[in-house]
Parts: sequence; structure tokens; C-alpha cells
Amino acid sequence: MKSYCIVIQVNDDNNKSLAVLREVFGYRSFRGHQSDIIDHVAGGGDALVLMPTGSGKSLCYQIPALLREGMGVVVSPLIALMQDQVAALGELGVRAAFLNSTLSGAQAAEVESRARRGELDLLYVAPERLLTGRCLELLGSSRLALLAIDEAHCVSQWGHDFRPEYLQLDVLRERFPGVPRVALTATADEQTRAEILERLQLGEARAFISSFDRPNIRYRIVEKNDARTQLREFIGGEHAGEAGIVYCLSRKKVEETAAFLSSHGIGALAYHAGMDAGARRRHQERFQREDGLVMVATIAFGMGIDKPDVRFVAHLDLPRSIEGYYQESGRAGRDGSPADAWMAYGLQDVVQLRRMIDQSEAGEEQKRIQASKLDAMLGLCEAAECRRVRLLGYFGEAAEPCGNCDNCLDPPATFDATLAARQLLSCVYRTGQRFGALHVIDVLRGEASAKVAQRGHDGLSTFGIGAERSSREWRAIARQCIALGLLEVDHESYGALRLTAGSRAVLKGERSVSLRAWREPKRSRRSGGAQDALSGGEQALFERLRAWRLEAARRHGVPAYVILHDATLREIARARPQSLDALRGISGLGAKKLEAYGAELIGLAARAES
Repeated sequence: MKSYCIVIQVNDDNNKSLAVLREVFGYRSFRGHQSDIIDHVAGGGDALVLMPTGSGKSLCYQIPALLREGMGVVVSPLIALMQDQVAALGELGVRAAFLNSTLSGAQAAEVESRARRGELDLLYVAPERLLTGRCLELLGSSRLALLAIDEAHCVSQWGHDFRPEYLQLDVLRERFPGVPRVALTATADEQTRAEILERLQLGEARAFISSFDRPNIRYRIVEKNDARTQLREFIGGEHAGEAGIVYCLSRKKVEETAAFLSSHGIGALAYHAGMDAGARRRHQERFQREDGLVMVATIAFGMGIDKPDVRFVAHLDLPRSIEGYYQESGRAGRDGSPADAWMAYGLQDVVQLRRMIDQSEAGEEQKRIQASKLDAMLGLCEAAECRRVRLLGYFGEAAEPCGNCDNCLDPPATFDATLAARQLLSCVYRTGQRFGALHVIDVLRGEASAKVAQRGHDGLSTFGIGAERSSREWRAIARQCIALGLLEVDHESYGALRLTAGSRAVLKGERSVSLRAWREPKRSRRSGGAQDALSGGEQALFERLRAWRLEAARRHGVPAYVILHDATLREIARARPQSLDALRGISGLGAKKLEAYGAELIGLAARAES
């Protein structure tokens, strides 16, 4: 094992990894498969690691890199993640650096010199940089401990985060055949796992697949009805003053939503690919370093964001796939404390995404796969059973009802919707399968609008047969019929509804239909958060600790959570340790941080006692 400025006492060779975990990282024990993965990779084996966000994937290559001779190389597509992890490792006394486009020529040359001199434990490299002849020569002249490929799902051409550079990473096996490789991701269905193994030539790798469950996240999906107001009420009612991420489909909607939240006293920033690069960087740095900000963004933001205290992720538009939704919502609650994944969605979201798929330049096979993934996402939204059961089932994992999603906490009623479905399908047919849901619903409800009269649809047999139901009820029925495959959206006819092969059995009375009963949405109520568990005095100390942490972060030029996580501060607030020995038992405080901050933390706790 390498030598450090920190002296690690190890009495048993089999406990080296645990000693590093405790002395360097400050954690008492491993979680899940971490110990098995670390032992396997440290012993020279290749691995495919699937672990949910916030479960400690990075330790699965960081600790083996510290245990093995040489330098660990981490391939990551995320500049922000590289910088944050290098800063965090520096706080722990680990020698780490990165090579990416943010460095000047002189800075990059200095990092390369350190690597050649054997002065680095970990080197983070962007895939574009890795594939250059200069970088491959650098690695070839260095002793390598391991090669870690983070965000490995980016290799999938069918995925939501495909990066073409990842297809060329098979060069690592060819150039460095004796170096153990580990591919890591939080998001991969069976097809994507197979692609990772094939494209990265990891056929002999041992697969470690952890549960995809994030039990601390509460999943909630509501019908979209004035979505920005719904979002404002959700944030104000449940997460005032807390950090969160809001995802929107378009750049325009991002900017409008950020301005709306700001105008209502919620600190919000915008982020999308169309912004000036400097503005994007400043907004990302503020979100990372300041407490309580809300980032409103397209999916251009987020992958690799290491901020642990994001208390909610909200979607104002339907995600394109369950993989995307799982990864984006998983950015909430990385610290293990309670968090919310909240979404508002409506029928127009389905129409818009189906149109985007149809009008894309993708091949027909890829369009088919994208449409199938969207159908699965729609099925999650319209499910009457536990959201978590449906979500985990998509990844091939069986689960029991969780008791911590909207459908478990407030189970939706279902009703025999056979007649309603037959009325809707019949109306779609009699209007010629050329009109969108709003027009069809007007006909069903007997609304004598100019468009209805102009088309002569007020004379149809279906005119007014559904007048007893509101427009919102009919929209909910239409969404569910699309989710069940009884209707489809014709993109070439501006979102017109069309019958499917499954419609015939319903229209002929050969199939019954059960749907969720529509109900008036309830106002948001605050869910039990981590802060609620602190007493008045503990909360006051926690706030003083946060203020101290912010000043320490400014002095060191790093995000606040790099100093200490909220979970560690809460534990200090509860325990009020009066000595280094007492402080040493708190999770998240390794030897280096005890040395750097121990006296100050004890002083703050002591003042709280007096």
C-alpha cells in the first residue's frame, strides 16, 4: 500500500481497504457491494459496477487506486465532476489532478510531469483528451494502478447520454492489457449493460449489480395544470430555502421558469446549452457553492453533479425515458436524507415528445426504440400501483410497495372505464382520426365551438355523449388510453389521435378497460425532511456549523459540501462532541479533516453547550 502524509495503521492485510475507508474518507463501514468490488479490483480483476446515484460508486475505484501501486486513471465526460472530485480528494490528502480543456498549456504540462514522476494517485481525464496520442503516450510511460470508465452508459447509442468518444475506449484494453478496468454507471437496463461489456471489451469482467432503489426519494407525479404555479407551491410549501433542480424541455421554458421563480422570492438560476459558456459556468459554480439555490435547466445540466444536499428534483415536462428520469431524479438526496422527485405532466407532453421522435434524423430502428422508451415512461406516469415497483421493474428488479410514493400514500381509485373509453374511441373515429385531443373532447362534451360547427361535428352521434365529464377528466382518460395502446398520436397531422389495433376489441365490446379515477389535485404538504429531526438547540448549532462551513469553503476555494456534508454537520449538532476522540466517531471525518477542522468543530460544539 502507498505511503501518505496520513499514517494508516493496518494490522491485517485483509483489512487494508477498510483502513483506507476509515482513515482517509472517514466512514466506518462499507455499504452494499463496495467491499467486494474494491477487493476484486484491487486484486487486479475487471468489473462492471451498477450502483444508484449517491451509493458511493467513486470509492469503488478510488480506494483500489490507493491500494495498488501506480496511478489510477478515471475517464469522465464531466468537467465539473472532475474538478469537484479532485478538490474533495485534495481535502482528504489524496494526490489527484485532472486533464481537460479548462487547463492552460502550462498547467496541463505540469500535471503530465507529476504523472510521469509518480506523484499522482488519481488522474481524471476527459475521453476526448484520453484518445489523443499525447495522452496515450503519457499513460504508456506511467505505472497504472487501474483504469476506471465512469458514466459507462454513455457508450450506448440507444441511450439518453450517448457520447461517441466512448465507442473508442476499447483502445484501453489494446494498449494496457495488464491493467484492471472498471466500468461504472448508475443507469443501465439489460440492453445497455450488454453494450457496455461488448463495446469496452469487458467480456471477462465480473458484474456487480446493486439495487436500483433509492428509498429516501419520494416519487410524485401530478397532472399539469398551470405548472409554474404548481411548482412554486411545491417549492414554497415543502422546500423553502433548500437546494433543488427543475428540468424543462426547452431553453425558452428554462429562462421563463427561472425568472418566474425569482419574481416570487425563490433564488433560481438558469442553465442550458444556448447560454454563454461563462454564464453557464458561473451559474453552475454558484449552485455548487451556495446553499438553497434552485437550478432550472435542460438536461444539459446535471450528469456528474456531486452536490449531496439537493432536496428535490422537479420535472415540468415529461422525460424521454425511464433511464433519463431515474438518472435526473436520482440527483436528489445523494446524502441519503429525505428528498422529493416531483413531476407535472400532461397530454401535450406526450404529443410533443412523439413529434420530436418522428421528426428526428435518427434511423427507423432508433426511432422505434425511443418510442418504446417513451411508452414505458408514460406507463410509469399513469400507473395506479406503487411508482417504485414500476420503476424498479423496468430495470428488472422485483420490489414490494414502498409506502413512500404518491400512489402508496394516497392510493388512486380505479373505475370501470369501458364505456368512457368506447365513447372516446368512437368519437376519434367519427371525427376522421384527424384531430387532436382538445377538439375530440369538445365534441364529446357537446361544446358548440366555431371549429366544431365549421367541421359539422355538432351533428355527429358522439356530439355531447360525454357531457357529464369535465375536460380535465377526459384529458386524463385520453392519456391513459394512449398509455394502454388504445390510441396513438399522429405526428404528421399535428398531434391527431388515431385508433390502434387494440381499439377494435374495446369498440366491439370484447375488452373491458379499468382506469385511474380523476380527482381534484391536492395542495402540497411538507414531507418529513431531515432537518425536522433536529431539536431547537440542535438546529441552531447546525445553522452555525453551516455558516462556519461556508467560510471555510471560501477560504479553500471549494464547494461547501467538499468541506463536510450536511449529514456530518447534523450528526455533530446532535452529538456535540467535546474532544477529538468523540469527533472521530462521526461519519465523514477522516484523519486529514480531523487535523484541519477538528479544533474549530469542537469549539463550536462547546460554545453551544455553554
